Amino acid sequence: MSLGHLLQRIRACRECEPDLPCGARPVVQASVSAPILIAGQAPGRRVHASGLPFDDPSGDRLRSWLGVERATFYNERCFAIAPMGFCYPGTGKSGDFPPRPECAPLWRQQLLHELPKLRLTLAIGKYAIDWHLSQLNHVRGYKTLTETVAHWQEYWPDVLPMPHPSPRNNLWLKRNPWFERDLVPMLQARVKTLLAQSVCHDNAFLLK
Repeated sequence: MSLGHLLQRIRACRECEPDLPCGARPVVQASVSAPILIAGQAPGRRVHASGLPFDDPSGDRLRSWLGVERATFYNERCFAIAPMGFCYPGTGKSGDFPPRPECAPLWRQQLLHELPKLRLTLAIGKYAIDWHLSQLNHVRGYKTLTETVAHWQEYWPDVLPMPHPSPRNNLWLKRNPWFERDLVPMLQARVKTLLAQSVCHDNAFLLK
């Protein structure tokens, strides 16, 4: 199956629609040329409305962490963007619900199989971290997200566990200044190198 055909099937998926408060609208971006995968949790309400991944304040912070402009971020030849759940799952008292559990078993391995150029996976948030690190045989398990992210060099340079860039995590970032001080510059350098080496380099206008 070609990537184009698979993306058509994903975008047409209605498997979880009875359990989705706003209906099904799978949000995914991918190209066989993409060297970087952004694996988030699930779209929020704003992303559901626009159909554009990370089209919100979380995306602004993520692009800042990556050191790229919007044009590069939304260039599918540069970044594949595939959350653990492709549709907005709804919101509870403490924030958005987890990704629907049906989504990853249905689509994730199929999609990754069609992305042969991936060199770096950004696993953002608990659900993406748990799934992607489970695919690495040598990974040591840690009890908390903070511990896992703090040991990021164990998975580098293939996978990078990250906190979600949501404003809800401002306190986490304040308590863990090492993330933006030490890790983010390494991430930006890695992204710059990968984009320069890829077929999307002509459109990769970096912020810094």
